[in-house]
Amino acid sequence: FSVHFFILLTVHFNDVKKIIQTQSNVGVTYTSAQICAVKGSTGEMSCTYTYPPRINNQSTEVQKRLWFTAFSNNTPVDLKSDSHYAGRLQCTCSENSCSLMITDLRESDSAEYKFRFRTNQPNVKFTGLPGVNLSVTDLQVQVNKVEFYSDYTWVQLTCQSSCRPDVYVWIKNGRDIFSETTSSSLSFSFFPEDRISCAVKGHEKFPSPSVYAPKLPSVSASPSAEIVEGSSVTLTCSSDANPAANYVWYKNVQRSLKAVSEDAELAFSAVQSSDSGKYFCTAKNKLGVKSAYNFIDVKYAPKLPSVSVSPSAEIVEGSSVTLTCSSDANPAANYTWYKVNHSNPLSEDSHFVFNSIQPFDSGEYYCKALNTLGMNKSGYNTINVTFLCWNIGKPGHFYQSRKSTRTKREKWTCPGKRELIGL
Repeated sequence: FSVHFFILLTVHFNDVKKIIQTQSNVGVTYTSAQICAVKGSTGEMSCTYTYPPRINNQSTEVQKRLWFTAFSNNTPVDLKSDSHYAGRLQCTCSENSCSLMITDLRESDSAEYKFRFRTNQPNVKFTGLPGVNLSVTDLQVQVNKVEFYSDYTWVQLTCQSSCRPDVYVWIKNGRDIFSETTSSSLSFSFFPEDRISCAVKGHEKFPSPSVYAPKLPSVSASPSAEIVEGSSVTLTCSSDANPAANYVWYKNVQRSLKAVSEDAELAFSAVQSSDSGKYFCTAKNKLGVKSAYNFIDVKYAPKLPSVSVSPSAEIVEGSSVTLTCSSDANPAANYTWYKVNHSNPLSEDSHFVFNSIQPFDSGEYYCKALNTLGMNKSGYNTINVTFLCWNIGKPGHFYQSRKSTRTKREKWTCPGKRELIGL
């Protein structure tokens, strides 16, 4: 006795039974033809099946029942042995019915699920085709339109889904259901602190991710230790926002902001002293904007010192003279004054003062600028002291004020005279 399977297929949607049966009373009836479920929720499908109680005076017994979506070497792969469903699958079967429950649904679970049974009769084994189409949707809120006003923002949002629910539920700040719509779109007043998500009615525990304006950005510098001139430095800006924020870096230059980067990171491959300053990061999406700042303080060794002499006019014996040394450095430099051909330092200050300068103070002077990152030395600065002369009564004849420093009949430079002879 052989069984011929002539399949009669009846499909009804919207949770009406789908029947697959044969002339020989072997068949499978699925409760639903299509199931649309939300990601993270639980999906359940069930069926009943029939078979001849006896064939050739032999009782029919079901030996194996399984649900599957794919074949391996032309053999159905039992979902219970598929690692993809490990810990998420529950299969419950009785004498003429079987159900399949999948928890924590994933989009990758979307497939056609089929039930198969096999009996002890050689020709009585059956697969219900076509099976149940499961579509797992990941709800997403899309921001369509935005209009900004002084105290609020008007927005139009759409709840995106791969299947179409009957009713959409809109949720504010994770707890307040403020609207139910049959349309996937919603327009309303949006405030900076709002977080909006959508869900399918009856599945409110599995809402979409919320959309919201950027939160106050977090700004960091790497490395976080002292920033030394010439080193590599990266400023990073991050803000919690959905849709994801776009970033712009600005530098505060002479009381105005100059855009320096349109990225979450602002990188200096070899930072310079001129890069020191206040940097602002703005995080912006369609729903709003927030900003924060970080200050870069670049440390560097002293630059070439500059030396100034006061007064800058002719230096006359007995007058007060000040030498000043200055160098651009961070941290600030310490200074030391030296005279050429003199080994000992003259002063450990940025200023070196002659209260009453004398001829023997003439010479070349220089300073050194030193901090923890290095040292730099100025060029030589020549000091020429003009001698004072006394007229002793003879026209064109003068005494030098310091007789002991020169021998007689040498030429001296005196105020207002090109050439004066001392006696």
